[in-house]
Amino acid sequence: MLSTLTHAPTITPADLRDAMDSDTPPTVIDVRTGAEFSALHVRGSYNVPLSLLAEHGEEFASRLPGQVVLICQSGNRARQAGERLETVGVDPDTVTVLDGGIAGYEAAGGEIVRGKGVWAMDRQVRMVAGSLVLAGVTASKVVSPKFAYLAGAIGAGLTYSAASNSCAMAAGLAKMPWNRSADEPGLGTVLDSLPTRP
Repeated sequence: MLSTLTHAPTITPADLRDAMDSDTPPTVIDVRTGAEFSALHVRGSYNVPLSLLAEHGEEFASRLPGQVVLICQSGNRARQAGERLETVGVDPDTVTVLDGGIAGYEAAGGEIVRGKGVWAMDRQVRMVAGSLVLAGVTASKVVSPKFAYLAGAIGAGLTYSAASNSCAMAAGLAKMPWNRSADEPGLGTVLDSLPTRP
């Protein structure tokens, strides 16, 4: 069942599971980082990190075959990828976003491939933001009241992140060594791995 959420149509995890078992499964593109993909992904999906898709949207738009389902951990990055593809001319009727992300797909009984463990990006953001707020509040009591500004700055950043549907902290964390797998896909590798148009 498809529904509309902001600009991107969505597909339920159960419907994607059924579509993956059909004779004509959609092309599933996982827009998480290479490390997140290596840790856990939908069997048969292709890893196209959001940063790569955002930078080279036109190249991907010209290569996408038929029906495409975009997935990530929670749906936010997949929606951003869908919006980017729409801006470069991809027919929005051919691109859907997995509602509930990869966790929802797994809960619906979809086939998942597990690899080495890396925290999901949204979990990393919550850990860093929470730690910085805790450090700011603690330091404001122990060292100087001015450290309360750190907690305020993190709160303001999270508010902006929600309002703009972007996350600078996630973008920064994506560049950290633990989030960059040795096989982080490059443009050529990703384009060569995608199925071709019929």
